Amino acid sequence: MPLKDNITEDMKSAMKAGDKDRLKVVRLILAAIKQVEVDSRKELDDTAVLGVLDKMVKQRRDSVEQFSKGHREDLADIERAEIEVLESYLPAKMDDAELDALIDEVIAATGAESIRDMGKVMGAIKARAAGRADMGTVGSRVKARLRSARLQLHGAPGGHEPDRVA
Repeated sequence: MPLKDNITEDMKSAMKAGDKDRLKVVRLILAAIKQVEVDSRKELDDTAVLGVLDKMVKQRRDSVEQFSKGHREDLADIERAEIEVLESYLPAKMDDAELDALIDEVIAATGAESIRDMGKVMGAIKARAAGRADMGTVGSRVKARLRSARLQLHGAPGGHEPDRVA
């Protein structure tokens, strides 16, 4: 069953169970999905729905941080509850070892040798790790890997790329 259909079924279940808090979040999810579908004029597949869910989780984490800074723990708690519901639809997060293995595999598969190839690597990883890894963390790890690969390949002293002219 597609993820979107699963979310719709959960909305019906929450309505029948009278779970108002969960129902509110599920309706927000469906509204966000519908908004993206209207904007892009196409129906979203599971990967795109995971992207919408990821974005919603990120927004709520930012809100929790801001509410906590503003000493509004009541609002931060509401956002945390919403994050729990949102994360229930996301696949399990990759652990560090899995993520490192995926990065190494993609770097090898794409033949990436320097930071210039980061776009190719990130595109491939994003497709394979949708919803299972924070892409900010992935980006910093890929960058570090590509820098170290560049140094190992060319033995550049001080981290400077040897083929660049100042």
